[in-house]
Amino acid sequence: MAIKRRVGRPRSGEARSVRVTASLSPDVYRTLEALAKQKRVSVAWIVRAAAEQYIAAQWPLFAGQQ
Repeated sequence: MAIKRRVGRPRSGEARSVRVTASLSPDVYRTLEALAKQKRVSVAWIVRAAAEQYIAAQWPLFAGQQ
């Protein structure tokens, strides 16, 4: 995965974000698209939520620290 810094200044009160590029299999991406459509959110939202849940499951003491 490549990590890129966000260009520009964050909006007032917003924490800086980091842009991540990841390659996924077509099947995984289609599944993410279907989930996003069902939930009426973006694929990026699904990926962020999944990453947060994974971190919380692996390191419970870090849950909520962003």
